[in-house]
Amino acid sequence: MAKKNFKNFRPNGLWLLLPDPTAKKTESGIYLDEDTARKSATNVLEVLEVGPNCKFVEKGDTVFIDPRPGSDAVVSEICGKSCILIMEHQVLGVLS
Repeated sequence: MAKKNFKNFRPNGLWLLLPDPTAKKTESGIYLDEDTARKSATNVLEVLEVGPNCKFVEKGDTVFIDPRPGSDAVVSEICGKSCILIMEHQVLGVLS
C-alpha cells in the first residue's frame, strides 16, 4: 500500500484514521463497480494516524476492526484519499 502524507491531519483524542475499506477507487486509480468494491472490503487495515490519547494502537499497526454493519465510523476524504475515522475501542486486535 502506498503511503500517503497525512502530516496536515491528526485525529483528536482516541480517534484513529484508517483507509476506507469500501473505497471504489484503488491506489492505482482503477474504479471498481459497487459489487466488486463490496466484495473486496476488509476489516483488516493499516492505521494511518492516531490521536494523542490512544494507548493500544500506534501509527502503522495493522488492526482488525469491528466488522458489524452500523459500527460507528466517520467516512471522509482527507488529503485526497477516502478514509474512515473510528474510536480506538472499535479495534478488536492488533496483528503482529
